[in-house]
Amino acid sequence: MAAEAEEAWKQYAVEGAVGPDTPVEIDDALLQIDAERAADLLTYLATYDLVFPGPARRNCAHARRAAERVVRLLGYEAAWYTNITDLSPGARAWNPVTRHTFDGVVAGTGGSFTVVLLQVGED
Repeated sequence: MAAEAEEAWKQYAVEGAVGPDTPVEIDDALLQIDAERAADLLTYLATYDLVFPGPARRNCAHARRAAERVVRLLGYEAAWYTNITDLSPGARAWNPVTRHTFDGVVAGTGGSFTVVLLQVGED
């Protein structure tokens, strides 16, 4: 998924930017999280902009309902992963999964489904 996004959006990345080149490097950037944290991060990525923090760009309650529904559909035994290490007030940190300056991903797999939400951006 990250490799496909990288190819599709390469014209928006900063020229000469570096980042993970292989699936192994992307896998190394991911941390396993629980379903509750996945719902929190899905909500954040669907609502806020990683590049320009500030007021919500979408309805947070709607995003939360959608995130909780996705988590329920995959099941609470699903495996969830993210590259985001900190989104506390005043801090945002992640391990890159693309060549974009800003990227945040949440991925889950459960049953026979996989869901990925990836946000990329440049300032």
